[in-house]
Amino acid sequence: MSELFNSLTIPFLLAMFLAITMGGSGTAPSFSAAYGANVLKRSLIPGLFGIMVLAGALIAGKEVSLTLGNGLLEQSFFTPLNTSVILLSIGLSVLIASLLGVPQSTSQSTVLSIAGAASALDGLNTQKLFVEIIPTWIILPIISFFLMFLLSNYVLPLIKNKIITDDYSHLNKHKGIKALLILSCLYVAFSIGANNVANAAAPIASLTANEIGQESVQNFLPLTILSVLVVAPCFAIGSSLFGHQVTKTTGKKIVEVSPIYATIIAVIVASLLVFASVVKGIPTSLVQLNGAAFIALSVSKNGFKTTFSNKIVKRFFLVWAIAPLFAYLLTWSLITLLQK
Repeated sequence: MSELFNSLTIPFLLAMFLAITMGGSGTAPSFSAAYGANVLKRSLIPGLFGIMVLAGALIAGKEVSLTLGNGLLEQSFFTPLNTSVILLSIGLSVLIASLLGVPQSTSQSTVLSIAGAASALDGLNTQKLFVEIIPTWIILPIISFFLMFLLSNYVLPLIKNKIITDDYSHLNKHKGIKALLILSCLYVAFSIGANNVANAAAPIASLTANEIGQESVQNFLPLTILSVLVVAPCFAIGSSLFGHQVTKTTGKKIVEVSPIYATIIAVIVASLLVFASVVKGIPTSLVQLNGAAFIALSVSKNGFKTTFSNKIVKRFFLVWAIAPLFAYLLTWSLITLLQK
């Protein structure tokens, strides 16, 4: 028993570290809308975020956990050493992005980190990665962008009223809209739990199954639930430590949002993520779905040239490109070196 405990300690600590960094990064797509609209106190965000993340992981996170725990790399390859390297690479890539004030896709970093390990171990499921996962990463942000662009240009102008303004002082007269905005942000946090908790929980669930024995594979779901219960509370810790700066960047520095627009953005991106989680079981970037919707709103208000010359938008695209590649190369390099 002590030997099992020793072999699991470091991977579990790294998974908790990763969850903390994900909590910082994931707070932005959850609550940047409400924060940008000034309808939710900063002090309330970490607790609400943590509760909804846990609920999403337990209710709707099964399929994504199976994809990350066995779909890209066979479960047998999740040894203590390999799992530790994977989790460390993901955590470092996301932490760097959080310190830069940019919400980063933990799902993409996780997938490419596992892919890096699988490449080094000659166990990569290329069908899953190149046919199912990567096309989803391309298609869903495009859908998010065009849905928000069409709504903001052609639908919402037809129902102009006091609700659709950039002045938030009237919200006290529209308690229903304020409540709807907060509920939509909670919905986003739930969708993060459904998709992103598996980034940390699935590798350690697979590792635990390997360490206990092959018969535990039949009970992989209970192991995943146990891993989720360890990992999910760390999201709230990360939200407290890193969430404010990232939320401020997304909620206030790309485009000012009215309550109705903020609510629509939240519903669009959360629905797309829940679809990817429950129907497809594919780890997907909510921060990119969220960023695409904010960029679409900025384009509709300020035009393409002004939007894409925004230094924050440029930084987003740069970090989104580099961080997952960094996770892949770091994992591949470390595992290749350790094998030799």
